[in-house]
Amino acid sequence: MGIYLNPGNENFKSMTSADIYVDKTMLLKVTNEFIDKGNKYVCMSRPRRFGKTIASETINAYYSKGADSKELFSGCKIAEDPGFETKLNKYNVIKLDMNSEYQNTFDKAVLIRRITRKIREEMTEQFPQVKILDDDSVAECILKIFNATGETFIILMDEYDVLVREKVDQTLFDEYLSFLNGLFKSATLRPALSLAYLTGILPIVRDKIQSKLNNFEEYTILDDEDFAEYVGFTGDEVKELCSKYSMDFEECQLWYDGYHQHGYDIYNPESVVKSMRKKRLGSYWGQTSSYRVISDRIIENFAGTKDAVIRMLAGECVDVDIYS
Repeated sequence: MGIYLNPGNENFKSMTSADIYVDKTMLLKVTNEFIDKGNKYVCMSRPRRFGKTIASETINAYYSKGADSKELFSGCKIAEDPGFETKLNKYNVIKLDMNSEYQNTFDKAVLIRRITRKIREEMTEQFPQVKILDDDSVAECILKIFNATGETFIILMDEYDVLVREKVDQTLFDEYLSFLNGLFKSATLRPALSLAYLTGILPIVRDKIQSKLNNFEEYTILDDEDFAEYVGFTGDEVKELCSKYSMDFEECQLWYDGYHQHGYDIYNPESVVKSMRKKRLGSYWGQTSSYRVISDRIIENFAGTKDAVIRMLAGECVDVDIYS
């Protein structure tokens, strides 16, 4: 069991033991359909506080060989699925939180090399029979292990887009592109990957890294297809919480049902959970992050945003293409 390679299930365990936990484990039935298939490259983009982390921890706890999660999942919905044990804790998982890595690396210039070194060290420790060299990339390590053992890998990368959002210098960004290219665009490595699951705030960034991720199927909050009910809380889940915590469901619906997807009203989990705990409704999601990003884009007049805001403040209506 490692930090990056085959992590344990401690994070998921703490989430399931929280005062308010909504069981989203049937997400795993969906991801099981992607394992070792042609469409095994998944990019899930959604706003902050819409369940990216808990989804990633759920996936890790279920697949990682570093965890023994049968008992942990025994009371969850996925345990009722006939295929529950088929893939349970049977894969080598590489789990990366890119935002955490970026924020905790003092010298940003060595970020990708630092990540590579830490993963390589854990691979050397967990696969001592495989000759891994000090200058091997993560992709080369995976390929060596696959060739020697036949074992495949699942890559979970949270906040893949952090380097785009932070506008890092070109040298670091080019290193990151090479890192992505080695992992996800290599036909040689493809058989060694059983699943790649990326999450981010931005959809695939077309003018930045699309060429490195154009083999990924993209699921946004505007079109999540089979993942729709696992992005945020559904109306039925919120209604159940409102009944349990004696809150007015219709009022909650007016405040928090921000999206309608494939027959589901999708509510912001952060706001719903806080309103249940505090016993009052409020703009909780808006307090989770600074408006700096929004204000910067308005000032830059990005895609005519400033002009559109001025027109709306003057009482005009502005058509918006949400898919562009």
